[in-house]
Amino acid sequence: MTGDAAYIFIWALLWVLLLAVCAFAFSRGGEPERWGAGLIVAITVASALGDALLPQGIFLVARLLAEGALALGFLFVAIRYASLWLGGVMLLQAVQFSLQAYYFVTHRAHDATYVVINNIDFFGILACLTAGTLASSRRRRAFAAQAAE
Repeated sequence: MTGDAAYIFIWALLWVLLLAVCAFAFSRGGEPERWGAGLIVAITVASALGDALLPQGIFLVARLLAEGALALGFLFVAIRYASLWLGGVMLLQAVQFSLQAYYFVTHRAHDATYVVINNIDFFGILACLTAGTLASSRRRRAFAAQAAE
């Protein structure tokens, strides 16, 4: 498999994972998980569209602003709902924003290091959302079982 084919394969897998995790959060999660999934999908789709439609210089600024907007969105959700998974997402989003800012300020090209850190961080955000959704679903089932007694 060539480097370009591997990149496209990993990119497609991350999109499938993103959609699966967000669908899971929308279907089984509580309100904070649905908000988190909505924020992630909105920013990811906007980033993909920006990458395809905007010139590189403008896109880098837009991506940095989008990462900051996503961090603020998660902050508002964290303040409103105070879920443990949101703490993990906030830390990972800080890493993501720092990564974008570092590459933007230093005018570095997005190299293999950037791709690896970006993908691991994004996977961590999705893992936190999945954990939060599982915990919310479990709490809801336990509450329903207790109410049925």
